Amino acid sequence: MTVSVTTPPARTAPPPRLRAERRTRLLRRMSPYAYTAPFFTLFVAFGLFPLIYTAYVSLYRVELQTPDQMEWRGLDNYTALLSDSYFWTALRNTFSIGVLSTVPQLLMALGLAHLLNYKLRGRTFLRVAVLLPYATSVAAATLVFAQLFGRDFGLINWVLGLVGFSPVDWQSGTVASQIAVSTIVTWRWTGYNALIYLAGMQSIPGELYEAAQIDGASRWRQFLHVTLPGLRPTILFTVVVSTIGATQLFGEPLLFEGSISGGISHQYQTLGLYMYEQGWGYFHLGRAAAIAWIMFVLIVLLVGANAAVARRRTRQEAVR
Repeated sequence: MTVSVTTPPARTAPPPRLRAERRTRLLRRMSPYAYTAPFFTLFVAFGLFPLIYTAYVSLYRVELQTPDQMEWRGLDNYTALLSDSYFWTALRNTFSIGVLSTVPQLLMALGLAHLLNYKLRGRTFLRVAVLLPYATSVAAATLVFAQLFGRDFGLINWVLGLVGFSPVDWQSGTVASQIAVSTIVTWRWTGYNALIYLAGMQSIPGELYEAAQIDGASRWRQFLHVTLPGLRPTILFTVVVSTIGATQLFGEPLLFEGSISGGISHQYQTLGLYMYEQGWGYFHLGRAAAIAWIMFVLIVLLVGANAAVARRRTRQEAVR
């Protein structure tokens, strides 16, 4: 009895055209990941990892002179901050300076954008000019404004003296110093937000204005009932960005007088300046990391509150 053994047929390689098509499909499938990989790599290296490591450091006692010697403290850094009166002063100053700078800034930016939206002569030059303060260095702008707000020889006090007011100590008074710092922030960011509002205005269909004009609506009513509803997403974006910027305010109060304590009585010390004072003034890196995480949580809560208010307004408009 003989057994015949059959060998399987040899595999034939796919034709070159089929291999090229498979390679092309693979490249098309992988190309989105290749395009986004640099962003996510940089985000993990310079965004996510520092955030997680800061939370880790905030649970230890770490000194700047000996960063390799870490002593576990748990939540003691956070409880120490909550019992520190200077922390609450910095938190209050951050909120007050944020309101004093954000509200006038966005209102003026909205009016300026509405003006630039008209067909003015030289409007291209004006649109570029309003962006110049944003392009100016924070250090240069703050040092110039510090001279303008000088108590003895400042231009602001000289103008106030012409109209009969006594000189104001812009660096020692609580309200005066916060107004001065807020003025610097407002000057730098108004033009930037104005151009964002201008871009939003130009995306509103012109037919809406024509219909409102046919119905007899004045320019003011067109602004209220056409421009503002069309700018609602843009306004929400600027409010969120301005809130984040106000919470992280650092350069202007630091350079206004050149003191990390924010004035002789901490009258304009923000959370960013307080964090710098704890970490690089007193060398308490663990406590500075705790302040950074408190700022992060505060930003998340404020942005979430803004988003919730915006969603509620949208639902109310939909019901109407």
